[in-house]
Amino acid sequence: MTATAMRIGELAKRAGVNIQTVRYYERRGLLNDPRRRSAGYREYSEATLERLRFIKRAQELGFTLTEIGELLALRLDPGTTAAAVKQRAKEKIVEIEGKLRDLERIRHALTHLAGQCRGGRGPVGDCPLLDALGHTEAEAAGYHSSGDRSVGSSGGSMKPSPSDTPIPKVNGSIGRAELLPSALQG
Repeated sequence: MTATAMRIGELAKRAGVNIQTVRYYERRGLLNDPRRRSAGYREYSEATLERLRFIKRAQELGFTLTEIGELLALRLDPGTTAAAVKQRAKEKIVEIEGKLRDLERIRHALTHLAGQCRGGRGPVGDCPLLDALGHTEAEAAGYHSSGDRSVGSSGGSMKPSPSDTPIPKVNGSIGRAELLPSALQG
């Protein structure tokens, strides 16, 4: 092996990832297939280590592996301008701001539910969080089997019950959250 060549274990250790991650990135096309020595061992270069570190830093900034692949392609394309890369960063910022709004809605809903909880040693059947999670969207919106809309399970009173609490519905890991309709939204 040359002075700069390393095996997969050393590469993974120096990059701060595990060996399976390196192999996964190879399968995804984020890392080039390594050279193989006559004994069959894979040899990785310092350039592969730097590329692996680039991938890891991009993930830390919230880029998906697909987006990282696109950034790597931009990085290698001599026709890419800094403006194109900046645009990708701006798009990611907008996405992150949306996620922050979603997380704020989730925090608000949980804070509200926790505030309604009496705590103590009572039965879990009295838990507003578990009660709210157990209702369907239609029930949380106050629609009952008769098709009438009331203010949740409180039967028309203006004070919302725990089942009226907006529960964020999140698509994806922390994708676009939607609050279930309720008397508390606003």
